[in-house]
Amino acid sequence: MRFVESVFAAIGMPFVGLLRLVESFGHFVLFHLRLLPLYVCPPYRFKELLTQIETIGIGSLGIILLSSIFTGMVLAIQFYHGFHRFGAEDFMSYPIFLAINRELGPVFAGLMVVSRAISAMAAELGSMRVNEQIDAIDLLGIDSRQYLIIPRVLGSAISMPILVLVFDVVGNLAAFVIATIVLEANAYSYQTMIQQFFSIGDLSISLLKALVFGILISLIGSYVGFQTKGGAKGVGQATINAVVYSAVTIFGANYLLSALFLALNL
Repeated sequence: MRFVESVFAAIGMPFVGLLRLVESFGHFVLFHLRLLPLYVCPPYRFKELLTQIETIGIGSLGIILLSSIFTGMVLAIQFYHGFHRFGAEDFMSYPIFLAINRELGPVFAGLMVVSRAISAMAAELGSMRVNEQIDAIDLLGIDSRQYLIIPRVLGSAISMPILVLVFDVVGNLAAFVIATIVLEANAYSYQTMIQQFFSIGDLSISLLKALVFGILISLIGSYVGFQTKGGAKGVGQATINAVVYSAVTIFGANYLLSALFLALNL
């Protein structure tokens, strides 16, 4: 009898986990749907918004610059290596430009912001929750959700497109320098290929992805931090969950958006 129970328990465990995942996702969606009116209702907390733009945007600028430089350098080396086999080094510039703008810029910048800002967001809100600071804000007659979550989501939505734009520009400049100076590719052909095939859609897609990623990761980070339980250990677990969920969401959303743009021939 115990053996049969063990077998059915083993079979049922994945379904239990799936149901819990669906339940958690439902709570997440409902939580943020209830917040929608607060985005347009006063009071408008511009000071908190500027603080979050500084924390998320300016605070992440250094790691964005470093990661974009090395990404551009590595892409130049690898694309040169591949195109050189066919004697087509003059054609490598636009594929590099396309890879950075449409894919690597939004994804890598998003991951850097997750590791630098979203983890801190979840840890900060989690600490406030377990220390009952959020309850104290509510007792003062201030809506803690509007005070703590709305500025963080809006700050992330504003900061991410700017950070991705910086990543795109610096990454392409780094690739150009390595390709033309170190690898001695033709600088005129490098620039001409980009000018010939460049479209405003390349930039628009990059910024649109950045906006979507910024909103999604801030929604996840603020929700996980706001729902933290279990003291110091819970804060640590909330930080881990925020990073993992946000990173996976970036990869999943990137695929869906790329497939959508391909279907729309953009």
